[in-house]
Amino acid sequence: MTSLADKAILSGADNRPPMLEKDMYDSWKSQMKLYMLNRQHGRMILESIENDAIQADCDVKATNIILQGLPLDVYALVSIHKVAKELCERIQMLMQGTSLTKQERECKLYDEFDKFAYKKGESLPDFYLRFSLLLNDMNIYNIKLEQFQVNTKFLNTLPPEWSKFVTDVKLVRDLHTTNVDQLHAYLGQHEYHANEVRLMHEHTSDLLALVAHHQMNNSTYQQH
Repeated sequence: MTSLADKAILSGADNRPPMLEKDMYDSWKSQMKLYMLNRQHGRMILESIENDAIQADCDVKATNIILQGLPLDVYALVSIHKVAKELCERIQMLMQGTSLTKQERECKLYDEFDKFAYKKGESLPDFYLRFSLLLNDMNIYNIKLEQFQVNTKFLNTLPPEWSKFVTDVKLVRDLHTTNVDQLHAYLGQHEYHANEVRLMHEHTSDLLALVAHHQMNNSTYQQH
């Protein structure tokens, strides 16, 4: 099964450190570890935030990565720390006062799941990564969802050009036992064709708009 770190690499998301949201510190911490592990010398970089006896260059890299993932107000409060371990401890101390209660976090994540939507122009891998990261956040807080519920949400949120392939996968896969990774792998085989369908629909829409505009102009001309 593809790991969450692998998903980030496949999407190109490993080039951008995850940005800290103050009410999602635990999730950010988990994602930051995955990000660091997938850098060159990732294990040593990660160890630099846990131990004092580390190589200076790895500590500098760890510090820079962490600082890039901080909002400006938090950055201003912690940037004085030049040792990665001290920096992490300071961030954790700050976030302890702003973290949501467990119930509030659960409500926030359930709400994000309910409102999860496709972004216009988004590729299937990017859509899949965003969905996987949300599921990972829910898993961190021990929020359990039925596999059928997860799969149905993933498939039904895809845009219209995927409708044929979504119908196909529902016919050939048991949504109670199949996981999202398998659905993504199946659909990924058809992304080229889905994009063709989308382009055809866009072209048709443009033609209809052009015809409507032409008819409106003719009507205006005839009235004069």
